[in-house]
Amino acid sequence: MNGELTLRIVLERPPKGVGFGLQKGRGSAYETVQTQTSNGKDLSFQFSVGVKGPSLAGPFVQGPAGQRFVYIDIGTYAGQLDSCWSRRLKVPLTGIAIDRIATGAVLEARVPGTGKDGGPSCATVKPFAGWKLSS
Repeated sequence: MNGELTLRIVLERPPKGVGFGLQKGRGSAYETVQTQTSNGKDLSFQFSVGVKGPSLAGPFVQGPAGQRFVYIDIGTYAGQLDSCWSRRLKVPLTGIAIDRIATGAVLEARVPGTGKDGGPSCATVKPFAGWKLSS
């Protein structure tokens, strides 16, 4: 299958007052898009990725084949210069059965927005419940 796939990441109840955004690009040549400041309620990021055979690609996709992921930038990484937070949340792109996805479908992953330390979640999402067809 070649084409595009729409994905949505729902960040559940992140800490109030913290900036979050979706990372577009890699290395030092990236920008943060869909930037939002949390009010304590769920935040949502929706975007498209390219499908090339069994792999996902595009400006939002990070990592080597077989280990792809998307970054949510947090605090200063999301452009919130006065934030005490400088973190990234790594959302895996694993478990997506590309050959079973209908055209126009939206896949959604729900991830915790607050970490064990009470600050914004960071590093790789664990445990990760995976991607599900959005209703």
